[in-house]
Amino acid sequence: MADDALFIGWGPVVRGREQRAVEVFGETVAYWQAARDDGRVESFEPCFLQPHGGQLGGFMLIHGERTQLDRLIESDEFDRLIARAGAVVDDLGVVNAFCGEALARQMGFFQEAARELATA
Repeated sequence: MADDALFIGWGPVVRGREQRAVEVFGETVAYWQAARDDGRVESFEPCFLQPHGGQLGGFMLIHGERTQLDRLIESDEFDRLIARAGAVVDDLGVVNAFCGEALARQMGFFQEAARELATA
């Protein structure tokens, strides 16, 4: 499995736009299925969260090589999809995520900083 990922999280659906949110969610799933099927990403997993009192209502985790993911998020097609999603949900965010070896690399950076700052 690829070590790099995108985390796309969203909050509550904008009141009055519930049906449009269902449509945009379907478009989004189709977009990522196509990206997976033609090799632009390795995999994706959409998740809804049970109500918990926080703002995060769901997320998608998209696995791929960092260069593949960067190309996707720099595309007009991705920008249009995010614009549509942002019109129907609150608190939409796209964040780089690290798994596997990429997580280990990030942890190494953190440990290095912790050692340097502990002596400062």
